[in-house]
Amino acid sequence: AGAVVAAAAGGAAGDAEDRGAGEASEAVVAEGVGCGGSELRTTEVDGAVVEAGDGVEEARCPNIGECWEGGEGQTATATVMIMGDECTRGCRFCSVKTSRRPKALDPDEPRNVAKAVKDWGLDYVVVTCVDRDDLADQGSSHVAQTVREMKLFKPELLVEVLSGDFRGERPFVQAVARSGLEVFAHNVETVERLTPRVRDRRATYRQSLDVLETAKASTDIITKTSLMLGLGETDEDVLQALRDCRLAGVDVVTFGQYLRPTKRHLAVSEYVTPAKFDHWKSTADAMGFRYVASGPLVRSSYKAGELYVKNMIHDDRRLRASAAAAVA
Repeated sequence: AGAVVAAAAGGAAGDAEDRGAGEASEAVVAEGVGCGGSELRTTEVDGAVVEAGDGVEEARCPNIGECWEGGEGQTATATVMIMGDECTRGCRFCSVKTSRRPKALDPDEPRNVAKAVKDWGLDYVVVTCVDRDDLADQGSSHVAQTVREMKLFKPELLVEVLSGDFRGERPFVQAVARSGLEVFAHNVETVERLTPRVRDRRATYRQSLDVLETAKASTDIITKTSLMLGLGETDEDVLQALRDCRLAGVDVVTFGQYLRPTKRHLAVSEYVTPAKFDHWKSTADAMGFRYVASGPLVRSSYKAGELYVKNMIHDDRRLRASAAAAVA
């Protein structure tokens, strides 16, 4: 079995033990993957097929088709969802299947994914995953090993991990943050006031802020988060969320429109205007975030953000090298 090259996290709310996501959808507030429509990229690794594109339909990203090719002056990207397609959480905005007893992890997945990513010729990869509350370490060692394997196969690859919260267990957050990645992303998803209604009860707003702060303090990396708009938040709610994220040391923030995946999910409260998205970009820029992407179809792994973050990574490396040379 291979990783699904698509991205989404969480699941529909409710008490059913296992729920599917097979309904028509407007879109899902999840991560972007481009694969050229129905065209798939597959790689066979020791008999296991790791397939790019399988799962993109489930993710229903509005930016499909823009990420793979790269080209001159651009970055070939993909988002890889690991640890299966069944999540132990039940967030009310997302269409990934939910199960109390997901399938066991594939111990060969980190190596197989790393080989596939190398074969695909990617420059920048986002690794995301379902939550695995059923595991002793919440799956953190599996995520960290996937990053290490990718770096072994292609040291120059830039890796972003869109991480779960690992129930706020700091050693697990630190294990992922110190795995060799360049960007640690964890989405607060919505403002504090709406979090209990939008997210699974185990995913709290303050816990997410602590995850981001812990990752930032662990090592010299870029941290990133995302907010959905259109769920009923007020301007003051969003301002406070931005203040909280800055206090947690977050470098990059993105804003996107919440779109209802199915009728079982939360309804859209408001379709936010482009002018309002521009307002939040200007506001966040003025507050000192290093990069802000804001627009109705923006998702936290959208290619434009990856291109900018790639430049941030290289700039930081040059500054560290200059500082080291000056000391020497």
